[in-house]
Amino acid sequence: MTATQPEAGGQAPGRRALFGWSPPDLPADTTLKRRADRLLPRTGIPAALYCAVVVGLLLLAPNLPERGNLAVDGLAALAAGAWCAVNLWRCRHAHCVITSTGWLALSAVAFTGAALGHSLIAGDEQPVFLAVLAASVLFEFGWSKARGTNAVGRGTGTTGCGPGAAACGPGAAGGGTGAGSAR
Repeated sequence: MTATQPEAGGQAPGRRALFGWSPPDLPADTTLKRRADRLLPRTGIPAALYCAVVVGLLLLAPNLPERGNLAVDGLAALAAGAWCAVNLWRCRHAHCVITSTGWLALSAVAFTGAALGHSLIAGDEQPVFLAVLAASVLFEFGWSKARGTNAVGRGTGTTGCGPGAAACGPGAAGGGTGAGSAR
C-alpha cells in the first residue's frame, strides 16, 4: 500500500509505503522519472508478482542444462538488480546500494558463464544472490541505526541534514530538505 505525502519544503508530493519503511520519493521533475514511477512496482500485488517472477526464475534455473541454468540465474539477477537500481534512483533505499550493485555484477558474471558454457564462480550463483540480499539487509540496518533514516543521498543525513538528522527541516539554521521526519 502507498500513501501520498503532502508537499514539504517546496517539494512535490510523492508516494511512499505505509508504516514508515520507505523514504519518500524524490520529486518526479522529469519525464523519465515520472515514467519510472508509473512502471516500477513498489508495493502491493505488482511488487509481489515481480518478486515471484524472480524467485520462479531462481527455482527454474537448476533444472536446466548448465548454459540455461546460468542464463536464467543471470536473468533473475538482472531483473532484481535493475529493479533495485531504479528504486535507488527514485526513493534511495539504503539496501538498494548493495542489491543493485551486487545483483547487476552477478548477472554479468552469470551471463559471461553462460556464454563460456561454465560457471565462473563454481556454480555458486544462487548462494551469491542470497548473500547479496543478506548483506543489503545488514547494510540498511546499520545505515538506519547510524543515521536515523534508511535513505541515502541528498537530504538524508549524509550531509548532516535531512529526515532523522538533528536540527534539520523547515526553518532549521543548518538548512536541510524541509522534508522533515517521515515518522
